[in-house]
Amino acid sequence: MHPATLSPAARERSLAALGSGQELDVLVIGGGVTGAGCALDAVTRGLSVGLVEARDWASGTSSRSSKLIHGGLRYLEMLDFGLVREALRERGLLLQRLAPHLVRPVPFLYPLRHRGWERLYAGAGVLLYDTMSLSGNHARGVPAHRHLSRRAALRACPSLRPEALVGALQYYDAQVDDARLVTFLVRTAAAHGAHPLSRARVVNLLREGARVTGARVHDQETDQVFEVRARQVVNATGVWTDDIQALVGERAPVQVRASKGIHLVVPRDRIRSTTGLILRTESSVLFVIPWDRHWLIGTTDTDWDLDKAHPAATGRDIDYLLERVNTMLATPLTRDDVAGVYAGLRPLLSGESDATAKLSREHTVVTPAPGLVLVAGGKYTTYRVMARDAVDEAVRGLGGSVPASCTDQVPLLGAEGHVARWNQRRRLAQQVGLHVDRVEHLLRRYGAAVDEVLALLRADPTLGEPLDGAEDYLRVEVVYAASAEGALHLEDVLTRRTHVSIESFDRGLTAARPAARLMAPVLGWDDERIEREVAHYVARVEAERAANEQPDDATADAVRLGAPEVVPAVVPAVAVAA
Repeated sequence: MHPATLSPAARERSLAALGSGQELDVLVIGGGVTGAGCALDAVTRGLSVGLVEARDWASGTSSRSSKLIHGGLRYLEMLDFGLVREALRERGLLLQRLAPHLVRPVPFLYPLRHRGWERLYAGAGVLLYDTMSLSGNHARGVPAHRHLSRRAALRACPSLRPEALVGALQYYDAQVDDARLVTFLVRTAAAHGAHPLSRARVVNLLREGARVTGARVHDQETDQVFEVRARQVVNATGVWTDDIQALVGERAPVQVRASKGIHLVVPRDRIRSTTGLILRTESSVLFVIPWDRHWLIGTTDTDWDLDKAHPAATGRDIDYLLERVNTMLATPLTRDDVAGVYAGLRPLLSGESDATAKLSREHTVVTPAPGLVLVAGGKYTTYRVMARDAVDEAVRGLGGSVPASCTDQVPLLGAEGHVARWNQRRRLAQQVGLHVDRVEHLLRRYGAAVDEVLALLRADPTLGEPLDGAEDYLRVEVVYAASAEGALHLEDVLTRRTHVSIESFDRGLTAARPAARLMAPVLGWDDERIEREVAHYVARVEAERAANEQPDDATADAVRLGAPEVVPAVVPAVAVAA
């Protein structure tokens, strides 16, 4: 096994390996959950693998989801039984084998508003949902659903308006820290020998006649441009699928349509409840999801054709979610209750429907040109299946004998030994001088890899103090993010390695400078670089706040783009290699 770290030194090794001119078996473009899954799938089959991402790991859709691992209860109503069964099977795998340290059960209350028929109708659907979760080799991994009277429902969620329901159903799904799962996928792939490189933008595809033979890559951290040769290239770029396909110079056999979804982050005390909620809207469903000391409320579902890197939430989006959730709450939420807002884009396969809520969440894998595999569509929960299918297609292009996918048997870093570490949490807390609640927090974020975090604490006990301006996180987590988790910029730490940017009312402005100073020794920053990182982060927060006040997508997008990228996207002029 190789070191499972995304340290600065490991980045240099990946950069050297990818720029060496040695041909890889597979080059994966896109560092979201699907691309990271592809890299892990390919490398665990014995293939040589490179993985490049234009920005930070999970910086697009894969860090801006509803943070759920679920079968998609509403897809039963659409009669999409195959998708639901597949997703529930993957949910069980993640809960019990692949990532039990990152994925955990979460309860949801479905309020019933009509007597008689609705309980029978909704109850049959939830019963089918639970039954389908038993179809794989793993048990469902979550408790079974139950029927509640109105009184029992109000005990579980006292914040509900009594007149808004006649009873309820409670069922379970699972939730995940989406960005952290991607980081662990990348680290696990690296541990098996893959060469991951973030902040490395593909500026062209290499060609030999009609065949794609690799990519020309611009490393934005060093400003190097180099060629990566590969026998197969996998395009796993989500909403950027068509952009990469355009480099081939031919029309893509499938088109991806972006749908914007936003979420509000509200402190836990604003809604009195021991369970999440799922509410019907006129076009879809609305979730109120427990998230540590907060609630996530979402999501919207609207067409988006503007900037893909930084989709903006408008004032209208925020008001829409508040209006919908307030139909059920005894004490309405206001703008003042919203600590954070984030927006993401779902990569949906373009179809005949005008409504993005009705487009397919199933995925497709095609070969638009010899040597190039395209995987698109799908949902976060089924990333492993998407990756398997994409690598299967790449393997057909490689020829010869390549083993079948084994990722259903490969726990992610931190999974093995997690249960034992959890059982030892009180002893660990005593050893490092932390409260047991702090150790539990670390275990839920790192699993058995917590040993590496605690080693940093033992070397410098001051790192066990809370981060200024973000007391839910410890200073050591910032240092670990830069030294082992591939965080190259302040934004990476405050938005993806932690969630300070959406969990604090000041969006992380107070924590910005202390976090930058903790990162500086690890990444070799001087005072000027610290100030530049802080200034960029402040500009980003100001632009997002201003965008949240705009009435429509066009003006919100224009305001959000007022904050420049943390790394200037200087793309050199290049031509397709002959």
